[in-house]
Amino acid sequence: MTSYFNSLEPDSLVQQFLAHPPAQFEAFVSPEGAPAFSTRFDLLTTFDKQARRRLMGLPLYRHWRKLLCPRTCFVGTTVSEYALFPPHVAPASLVAALKERYADEYPFLIIKDVPQSSPLLDAASNAHACALLAACKAAGFVLLEGQALAYVTIDFASVDAYISRLSAGRRKEIRRKLRLREALQIEAVPTGSGRFDIPAVLDEYYALYLNVFRQSEIHFDLLSADFFRALLQDASSGGIVFEYRHEGELIGFNLCFRSGGKLIDKYVGFRYPDARALNLYFISWFHNLAYALENAMTHYVAGWTDPEIKAYLGAQFTFTRHAVHVRNGLLGAILRRFARWFESDREWHEGHADDVPGRP
Repeated sequence: MTSYFNSLEPDSLVQQFLAHPPAQFEAFVSPEGAPAFSTRFDLLTTFDKQARRRLMGLPLYRHWRKLLCPRTCFVGTTVSEYALFPPHVAPASLVAALKERYADEYPFLIIKDVPQSSPLLDAASNAHACALLAACKAAGFVLLEGQALAYVTIDFASVDAYISRLSAGRRKEIRRKLRLREALQIEAVPTGSGRFDIPAVLDEYYALYLNVFRQSEIHFDLLSADFFRALLQDASSGGIVFEYRHEGELIGFNLCFRSGGKLIDKYVGFRYPDARALNLYFISWFHNLAYALENAMTHYVAGWTDPEIKAYLGAQFTFTRHAVHVRNGLLGAILRRFARWFESDREWHEGHADDVPGRP
């Protein structure tokens, strides 16, 4: 049973985040019981790409760029889909306590990834999140639209039936890409397996994770080798690792968690260029759907990144909001004025509403 409102993941994942935070992070739990962390935050991380380029072209940008990376306190984690709130503290009391404790100490206080009527959560969590956002607004926080969380409802009889819901063009391309499945050997390995006691195996996994991290557009939370070791060696978490091999060589892995009747997709590692040549992203997506279906799960939760390709593959989306308190009143006014520039996923979703199916 989870210790928090909004939790989709096992509590042990959060505990590993607190014990082994990402590089340059300080992770902690507020006295009220909310997981949190602090770090220097690049305010342009979720900035609209075109606006970012215009900003970078301004005079002397490289000299004042550091002003856009203030020390920031985040309420939430980078390993949970949503901010996690203690069930014994009322929303207004929690917001007041967090503001009193951290708003003067940090230039920015951000309560991140608060769900908005999430279909993945129960009514109690959604009602609590709604009340918390109202309390944040009353306390002077700026509310920003968050990222697009992709998921698939497992309401189909087979993967072929799922694919048949997609457009003719997508069906043809996806089936072509999936033909390379025959060239792969796929094995499901539970976390806690003895193979994860072997240092060389852990080193290989971490190297494949770093490959993906380095080619990503967003470099926010660099997870540590100790974090991965702890996750892979934890037999109690419900973790399952799908290993993808080609001619005996590990070319990719996908670490997921089985929690609350859902398959939660968390971390991948790829060996390039092999993973791209063998369409591993596409193959792993449909392998996960098949696994969720075979194990009578209700949802496959596919995470925040790459919404365009996930929409192409038939994902549905649910959004969060971030509540931002800015210590400097002038900066706060500027944030309100330009809030839409920080909401690229929402603008993408609204601009492509006809391309994103309500159901896959």
